[in-house]
Amino acid sequence: MPPPGWEGAAPRIRRGDVRAALLSLLSEEPKNGYQMIQDIEVRSRGVWRPSPGSVYPALQQLEDEDLVRSDESGGSRTYRLTEAGREHALRHLDGEAPWDEVARTVPEDRHELRLLWAQLNEACMHLVRTANDHQVAQAKKLLKQTRKAVFQILAED
Repeated sequence: MPPPGWEGAAPRIRRGDVRAALLSLLSEEPKNGYQMIQDIEVRSRGVWRPSPGSVYPALQQLEDEDLVRSDESGGSRTYRLTEAGREHALRHLDGEAPWDEVARTVPEDRHELRLLWAQLNEACMHLVRTANDHQVAQAKKLLKQTRKAVFQILAED
């Protein structure tokens, strides 16, 4: 769920997009679930990062349908398409990749804003873990000023 106010910049993921993305990735090469989550995030330019709660049940469903087979090795489960899965992917995966469709649902000028927000969040998490009291005080002051400045920008219209 996007943070409040990001509704207009939230990606629209349709029913079946996770399944289509997994089939598409597995048609390239075998992967584990975590790799597929990362690949979808990278290929969508950070717009879409499906949760494990949507990926692993979809993989189980694909396995139940005999479209995917998994092998356990070194504590990781690797998934690969079966022959039926390859045929299914060829029949159903024509056109644009699901991650491109999802990324396109976010206006282009919002991509960078989302990326900057994620980078700021990463910096804040690092600050929380490692900063001394003086650094925390400086960061709090800066964030308060930044918040105020953003609201001033919004108030201009």
